[in-house]
Amino acid sequence: MAHDHAHHHHSDSETRLLWALLLTGTFMVAEVVGGLLAGSLALLADAAHMLTDSAALALAWFAARLSRRPSDSRRTFGYHRVQILAAFVNGLTLIGLVIWICVEAIGRLLNPVAIQADTLMVIATLGLVVNIVVFAILHLGDRENLNIRGAALHVLGDLLGSVAAIVAGAVIFATGWMPIDPLLSLLIAALILRSAWKLTRESAHILLEGAPDGLDVAQIEYCIPQQIDAVSEVHHVHAWSLTPARPMVSLHATLADGMDRHEAMVAIKALLDERFGISHATIQLEARDYCLDASAPDSCTESGATATETHAHAHRHSHSHG
Repeated sequence: MAHDHAHHHHSDSETRLLWALLLTGTFMVAEVVGGLLAGSLALLADAAHMLTDSAALALAWFAARLSRRPSDSRRTFGYHRVQILAAFVNGLTLIGLVIWICVEAIGRLLNPVAIQADTLMVIATLGLVVNIVVFAILHLGDRENLNIRGAALHVLGDLLGSVAAIVAGAVIFATGWMPIDPLLSLLIAALILRSAWKLTRESAHILLEGAPDGLDVAQIEYCIPQQIDAVSEVHHVHAWSLTPARPMVSLHATLADGMDRHEAMVAIKALLDERFGISHATIQLEARDYCLDASAPDSCTESGATATETHAHAHRHSHSHG
């Protein structure tokens, strides 16, 4: 059932990304031509953003497909991180696009260019309709998926660009004031930058094995000995995530004297799942007297088999979701 549920999510994400890619790519050519005919930076910026959207959506779609590949001897956790990598690349692309828009806008402010307001408004309105449809397709998908979020942010930037182009066209048509076009482009660039930075930061955090958002490692070290009598101490806690939906933890737990290993293992895993939402854990149990010995290695060899067994179970459980 878990596999079917995960497969449905992957299939749904791929379908949404493919539809978004087809719609965006189809309209992109018309918008580029219209931007050149109208001479509008807002429309050209929107068209350029739509061009990057097509590449971003293609990358996101490819990453979603690749992430379904099973694990192998070289990539024992599978290909889940491909989607995080795609989100990171899309975030950097958005930041680069913001820089380009700002440079072009400043150039237009210094050297104003005549704009055909009527052509600008017609094509920007059509672009707005397409962007609303594409954004709705992506926004209604898996909201925890950074890959989908990255693609949706590209489209949202386009949507805002279309709105800016329509407003700029209306102002120019009514007043003839040309600076409104690059000024609105700068405003849209600022809005895009905020979202792009957040996406890049979150994806980089996962790629750097950062602790999952909202998870306090110190709380894990404190709660386990407090709530499980069989455990006297917890140390060497490491928390990370394959994706935002797949948090993982590894830890060493020192057993109190005379306590049963199996009961302690079951209790720790249950607490991690119920209290912290972590179902993938590698737990190494250590005997108190052995680990207090200064000559003992960092990990207690006596419990090595138990730790390996737990890791294998967590690994299989991970793939049942992917």
